[in-house]
Amino acid sequence: MKKAVALYKLARPFNAFSGALAVFLGGYVARTGEWGDIVMAAVVVFLVTGAGNTWNDYLDVEIDRINRPDRVLPSGQVSKRAALIFALSLNAVALMIAAFINPASFAVALVASAVLYVYSWKLKSTVLLGNLTVAIISAMSVVFGGIAAGNWRPTVPLAIIIFVAITGREILKTLADYEGDLRQRVRTISTAWGRRPARIFFFVIAAATGWIMLVPYLMDMYNDLYAFIVAVGVYPVILYALVKVTRYSSGRQLERVSQIMKLDFLVWFVAVIVGVSA
Repeated sequence: MKKAVALYKLARPFNAFSGALAVFLGGYVARTGEWGDIVMAAVVVFLVTGAGNTWNDYLDVEIDRINRPDRVLPSGQVSKRAALIFALSLNAVALMIAAFINPASFAVALVASAVLYVYSWKLKSTVLLGNLTVAIISAMSVVFGGIAAGNWRPTVPLAIIIFVAITGREILKTLADYEGDLRQRVRTISTAWGRRPARIFFFVIAAATGWIMLVPYLMDMYNDLYAFIVAVGVYPVILYALVKVTRYSSGRQLERVSQIMKLDFLVWFVAVIVGVSA
């Protein structure tokens, strides 16, 4: 039982659930009503994301002993072998399900699975490339929902917003992980360029996120409720993050800001659902 709970934690189901929600969002704006395929696509993204999270921890055990010693692998709750089998199993089941949706969905799931492994293996320890990879994969979740539904075009503006927002959050995570990454000689924007330039870059991306979120409204793609929810539910959190990142320096403090930003993304999801309904 304890091992099962540890594997559950290893997959970080909240992250995986966020990806699944993005699939539903893409399927919703697609407006085709193919909910059976959309549900299967959401399960695929949930499993692929869980596998990606597992690969990340599997390959980063030594770094996590410094940055996240309480995580499943560095704390010894499960073995690396068990984590390996778990990740492979999640990927295998995800690909089998994707094959039942349509060929395009299977191809996207296969590429995403491979990219997530390569990210954890090589790309994570690069300046910006790893961050951009995560942002692209995250943005593809909403497009994947449209592909499964048979109409991906309406999802493109949402994917662009997600890409910019996740890029900012990824940069924030490099600030949170600075100490451990520096000791392990991991090259990130924070360790290679320094924390001050990384902060400035985060400020620019966060501000760009706030602006780009209004573009669909300004283009008359969404109604006034969308703009209202973004203004009162999303913008205050972006401002909060900007202030706290200026003041905070410890990894735990910055990680807390990152988690708050992740939760606030759900508010934006609501804004899209309400905004596209009219």
